[in-house]
Amino acid sequence: VQLQASGGGLAQAGESLRLSCAASAQTFRRYTMSWFRQAPGKEREFVSAIRSGGIPLYADSVKGRYIISRDGAKNTVYLQMNSLKPEDTAVYYCASTLVVRSSWPDPQQYNSWGQGTEVTVSS
Repeated sequence: VQLQASGGGLAQAGESLRLSCAASAQTFRRYTMSWFRQAPGKEREFVSAIRSGGIPLYADSVKGRYIISRDGAKNTVYLQMNSLKPEDTAVYYCASTLVVRSSWPDPQQYNSWGQGTEVTVSS
């Protein structure tokens, strides 16, 4: 399973960025697509996840600011990040899984990861 993440960069607090993650058609159709992030010196943490036809799941830290969506025609999942804060600075990873919703936040449940894209938010 190949996942290709892109869209990271530099932003100032309050600005927006959009991340993209492209997957193969087979993966995209069957799998839940998720975003995680890892800040320097910290463990990888769940950000958001979405399954085809399902209700998105968000970490409390990004709820109301981030929006996850998926485009079946492009086999791509997006993470629209609004009202960015310096604490959002991290490397963001997309990942795919088949586990149930209650397990989406657990990075141990994923065996396919994108290469990571860096997001830096300055104050």
